[in-house]
Amino acid sequence: MNTKQFDAFIFDMNGTMIDDMAFHVKAWTYMVNEKLGAGLTKAQVKAEMYGKNEEVLDRIFGKGYFTQEEAHRLSIEKEKIYQAEYLPHLTLIKGLPAFLEKAYQLHIPMAIGSAAIPFNIDFVLDNLKLRHYFSVMVSADDVSVSKPHPETYLKAATLLGVAPGKCLVFEDAPKGVEAAKNAGMKAIAITTLHSPDEFMQYDNVISFIKDYNDPVTGKLLV
Repeated sequence: MNTKQFDAFIFDMNGTMIDDMAFHVKAWTYMVNEKLGAGLTKAQVKAEMYGKNEEVLDRIFGKGYFTQEEAHRLSIEKEKIYQAEYLPHLTLIKGLPAFLEKAYQLHIPMAIGSAAIPFNIDFVLDNLKLRHYFSVMVSADDVSVSKPHPETYLKAATLLGVAPGKCLVFEDAPKGVEAAKNAGMKAIAITTLHSPDEFMQYDNVISFIKDYNDPVTGKLLV
């Protein structure tokens, strides 16, 4: 791995910066089954959990089943359930505080490129006081098409002023790694929810890490 090839870092957020995906699975499972009667297993819900919240609802119930207003209301309701459950556990993945601080001290540009709505991004950045690390934030509201489409990561690169090939993406989801590949970016995959075998079809993954104490991350900061 040539760590000198990267000039900027772009982070997905959920499952990548914070290990919260189990709480999203729980909140979505409750919403689509208890509230909306979908009758899906937890595994089925997990498989649909990528992209914008409205897209998740479209995949499960069919496009147009909910009006735009209904989908937005359900999206916020789901996130309130998630935030209430997760707040007592809210913390960065091990090693990430030191990694962010060192990258910041080295003046490495950093961005967030997430399918989360601003309501959730603000929840994390403000509660953990992280906002100063990121000069760019691209949320679900900032793109027309979600991951695995490359728009999220290409927009982040453009706003950072760094060529896509010089950006390294940190991701936890196969669809997110696919989005990075489609943007012409290499990725490090954090195995918080998905195992390495779920990423085998993507040749842009340079390493798998359990957390940011992995020696691979240290090599990026020398």
